[in-house]
Amino acid sequence: MPGAKPELIRDLGLFDSMMINLGTIIGTGIFIVPATIAMYLQSSSLALGVWVFGGFVTMLGAISIAELGTAMPDAGGQYVYLSKAYGPIWGFLYGWTTFALINTASIATVAVGFGIYVGHFIPMGTLATRLTGIASIALLTTINCLGLRHGARTQNILTSLKIAVIVGLGAAGFVLHGGSFANFSPVLPTVPLTGLGGPLALSMIAVLWAYDGWIEITYVASEVKNPQRNLPLALVFGTLAAVFMYVLINAAYIYVLSVGKMSQSTLVAADTATVLLGRYGATLIAAAVLVSALGANNGFILAGARIYYAMAKEGLMFPWMGKVHPRFHTPAGSLITQGVWSSILVFTGTFNQLFTYAVFAGWIYYAMSCGAVLVLRKTAPDMPRPYRAWGYPAAPVIFILFAIWLVVSTIINDFRDSAIGVGIILLGLPAYYYWSRKKP
Repeated sequence: MPGAKPELIRDLGLFDSMMINLGTIIGTGIFIVPATIAMYLQSSSLALGVWVFGGFVTMLGAISIAELGTAMPDAGGQYVYLSKAYGPIWGFLYGWTTFALINTASIATVAVGFGIYVGHFIPMGTLATRLTGIASIALLTTINCLGLRHGARTQNILTSLKIAVIVGLGAAGFVLHGGSFANFSPVLPTVPLTGLGGPLALSMIAVLWAYDGWIEITYVASEVKNPQRNLPLALVFGTLAAVFMYVLINAAYIYVLSVGKMSQSTLVAADTATVLLGRYGATLIAAAVLVSALGANNGFILAGARIYYAMAKEGLMFPWMGKVHPRFHTPAGSLITQGVWSSILVFTGTFNQLFTYAVFAGWIYYAMSCGAVLVLRKTAPDMPRPYRAWGYPAAPVIFILFAIWLVVSTIINDFRDSAIGVGIILLGLPAYYYWSRKKP
């Protein structure tokens, strides 16, 4: 219509939606985290069991949030849900923390990881590594500015490649020569149950971090075709696929290396591939990590920008972040601003610590979002709900309890970083006061 403002368009099908979720769940953690868990648990049953249980907890979150996504299929995801359930200030604090830290620190961390693994093929210094990471952010941001279809197609290709690598490596572990079922020994823990509390807690924290990203598709709900059907399916099937692949590849790691060798490995995936494929194994895994990092960051970049776009549309962010490109129908201003801030975080050199803050803050909002399912059932009973959470109210309540446990565990184990994370959230209060006063 002539003179009408450009808007985001619904162009994401079920496959696109699943690839966004799955691609952001599976980052670089699956190539590193299993060694840490093996070190903590020293038992094949527990080393596999925590991945199954972590997937179960994640699934509870997915089936709960799906109710909110179908009831409010708008851009912004958690920003919209928290604003509706608790008031606009809570939605703003979430969006503020996401822009300042949660999403942008994740992008920066993954980008630096990408640069480090490029160094496997092209030796580089610290500065060149960071510039390579920033170049990957710029490339993916540009692709997503040029159209939703371009961003989705990039995500589909990269995620399909990483699925092929993970499933292929998992299957090769049991097919090719080099592994043994004897490596699953010890199956049961050799220490008393009373001594497993701490190791299990640390392992579960690592696993739940590895499953992070399962909620990304809700941020682009306004661009999903038939969201009442596709959002729940993408959340559920994307999470199930991640659980299957995580359990498969961890079983292959154990079959090839044993839990004991895994606990002493710094690059467990590369060591597994080296046993199976010789000297070409490490090179294959380095290439797989590059693809995985790009796929995860493309999802973070594509989805995260929609949060700030939704905030700016309501006058709670910089005005240019709420505009849609007239030709490409993308939130280009939000994407570019996100890319610039993420690049600055790359140059801080403190990305690992920033990511710790981000995970801590992120799980606070996960608990609040599942709590919104309970709150809105009471305060907005007449809201249309094309999908209602399976297992309500047990599913959101159990997820909330685990989120609280994760946050409390982080506080106990790292009080300083937790306090800094809370401080960053509270810095959003003066920002909210500033923007809310400027609203019409």
